[in-house]
Amino acid sequence: MAKKKTEVPKYGTITLKGIQYYRTRIMDADGKQVSLYATTCEELYKKQLEAQRQVDEIIFHRQHPTVAEYCEKWLLMQSAKVSASTLRGYTADMKNYIIKPLGEMYMEEVTADDIRLALVPLTKKSEGLYSTVNMLIKCVFYAAERNQILEHNPCVGISGKGGKPGKKREALTDQQVAVLLDTVKGLPPYLFIMIGLYSGLRREEILALQWDCVFLDESTPYISVRRAWRTEHNRPVISTVLKTKAAKRDIPIPKCLVDCLREAKDNSISDYVIADSKGEPLAASQFQRVWQYVVVRSTKPRNYYKYVNGQSIKYTVTPTLGMTQKNQPKIKYTLDFDVTPHQLRHTYITNLLYAGVDPKTVQYLAGHENSKTTMDIYAKVKYNKPEELFGVVNSAFHQTVIDCDAIDFRGYHIG
Repeated sequence: MAKKKTEVPKYGTITLKGIQYYRTRIMDADGKQVSLYATTCEELYKKQLEAQRQVDEIIFHRQHPTVAEYCEKWLLMQSAKVSASTLRGYTADMKNYIIKPLGEMYMEEVTADDIRLALVPLTKKSEGLYSTVNMLIKCVFYAAERNQILEHNPCVGISGKGGKPGKKREALTDQQVAVLLDTVKGLPPYLFIMIGLYSGLRREEILALQWDCVFLDESTPYISVRRAWRTEHNRPVISTVLKTKAAKRDIPIPKCLVDCLREAKDNSISDYVIADSKGEPLAASQFQRVWQYVVVRSTKPRNYYKYVNGQSIKYTVTPTLGMTQKNQPKIKYTLDFDVTPHQLRHTYITNLLYAGVDPKTVQYLAGHENSKTTMDIYAKVKYNKPEELFGVVNSAFHQTVIDCDAIDFRGYHIG
């Protein structure tokens, strides 16, 4: 049986630069009219069919996007709300842990079990990474639900807890602080560590601190937090947009920090308290190099690799406290504890609470937006002393010894 010949529509014509074209119009995915041209009706018909197919495909994907497509759209919407570094982190986590297992599925196809299966590999990762990916999945699907892409949200009922709990950093003891300061005295990280320990500034607040916000000659010397540091493509960016509204604060500083800052200011050629050799704020890689002065002096085990018979063999070396590096005798292993930049701030807050400063004042000095953050540290400090807890509990449940003769058999106290 002969194949039925396709009937080609009749089109209007238009002459452009002396050449006659056939023309038709179609509606694009945004509802706008688009003109199509061709020199023959058959060619124009093919163009029309292909254009209509593309329009239908675009409309379909808008109404039925894949997980990968909607994740990309969600990230684009977030780009106006979050910093570049945060967006890079979100993008990497989505690519590795959401798009990789779910990306080719249509949003409406995804079930709660699909999400749970996608989260399984993250149970072996850190608690923080699990929480971040869980948050991203829920944000994407809740956004799709609000935009009527989904009738049912598969994230409902998905637990937000999982992953391996990270090692919680404790505040440094007075002895550890003394050892740390003695170790870095005269080295690049010394000023940073002093500011962290005695003002509680965040890393991004210290690295953005300028001398116009350091008031050393007042009757009560203080630091004013007005700027924040971040990096984009390893270049420092100083902004007046702080982490939270509560981050904008004035912090009184003790004499030891005043003396340290005064000496640093006398020798400074920069507007920045912490600066590179050119007087510019530090880039991320520069700060890492500065912090290495601390890291290389710790007794934390190091992993190294060497080639034996063409194979890379991993081996671990644990430095001995008090010994020096073989290749660099000036470097002595004096730190038998880990130190992170955030630990300096945590130590400052803990010391304030140990000193009896009320939590509301500590919340202000720390720049905590949420009082829960301060109270969590407060509870840990307050209830980490068994000898004091005994007195509190004993007082709470103490009852006056009552003479048995003063109680009748019905249990009522006889006045």
